[in-house]
Amino acid sequence: MWERFLRFRALDPQSRALFLRAWILLRLVSISLAIRGFRGTRAALQRFLPIPDKEVRIDEESRSLEMARTVRMVRAAARYGIGSPTCLEKSLALWWLLERQQIPVALRIGTRTSNGAFEAHAWVEQDGAVLDDEQEPHRQYLAFEGSFSASPPKAG
Repeated sequence: MWERFLRFRALDPQSRALFLRAWILLRLVSISLAIRGFRGTRAALQRFLPIPDKEVRIDEESRSLEMARTVRMVRAAARYGIGSPTCLEKSLALWWLLERQQIPVALRIGTRTSNGAFEAHAWVEQDGAVLDDEQEPHRQYLAFEGSFSASPPKAG
């Protein structure tokens, strides 16, 4: 326990704040999914997203660093938090935190049948690259066409 606290204290202030937001958000998303379901939870989260600002320009290096930090902090919050969040809970939290930083990402959901049982999996992508699946289980699922993105689709 003490080791975890020391590891947390060693984080830079932005990472600590992001970890705490992710930790709280994972709990809220879990509760919301149980009460409202997916559509209601997604709609509630979208209400708290900023309106995309075309004037905000984030250079590619900063965007990559922020994406990596956010992915790490959501993973850490899931690992060291209460309970064991589902892929949907983790993906919704990551999707929302990145969109709050005006980093456009897409929430993807895929399905499959395994031994006659229906299974689903959720993950987050940015320009087609998967951000939150370390062992790439998403490759075993047939993704729904389109995505659940907060940002308007790109023209062209």
